[in-house]
Amino acid sequence: MINNSDISIVLIDDHQVVREGLKSALTSHGFSVVGEAASKKEALAQIAHVNPKVIVVDLHLPDGSGLDLIAWARGISSTLGIVVLTMSEDDTSLLASLQSGANAFLSKSAPISHVISAITQAFISPQSFTGTGLTDAIKRKRDGFHITARELTVLEFLPKGLTSASIAKNLYLSEATVKSHLASIYRKLDVANRAQAVVVAMKNGIIS
Repeated sequence: MINNSDISIVLIDDHQVVREGLKSALTSHGFSVVGEAASKKEALAQIAHVNPKVIVVDLHLPDGSGLDLIAWARGISSTLGIVVLTMSEDDTSLLASLQSGANAFLSKSAPISHVISAITQAFISPQSFTGTGLTDAIKRKRDGFHITARELTVLEFLPKGLTSASIAKNLYLSEATVKSHLASIYRKLDVANRAQAVVVAMKNGIIS
């Protein structure tokens, strides 16, 4: 059984009142808040110094993007739990947080019980992602490119490096049909080849 006291946390937000409120709520539930930061620079120093199990970070910091901080933190640790707590509730911010390496995305208006749940889940499973509306956000993003369900199925095979013939065999389609779908995918994503299609699709959360 996990003890909340085992979960050391650094809070990163440029608003002191937010940090103080979170610290009070989390410590009252037994969590160990080991550091606070009001900027990206302070956060980098805190993370390196105290080596927390989880960070709770806002996307908007006075000296840089929270997304850059998330990408840096994920780059140095695959086991660090990263929870985004922000006022930005748009699809772009949610998907960008996922792409940068966050484990959870919550609005600052979320109940503290949701924040606690996200922190615990990020600690237990740092490869997971929790975000209300993620499925709908991905669908809206995909729909923005007008990728059809069949094209999405073909697109999901591309990172596996399969040939058109192999994809066709897996989907019980003709190779010509698969090639036609690929041509349509390239046009819609404005790319010239498979590698570019995979990069753009992953960057935009169409595939993972």
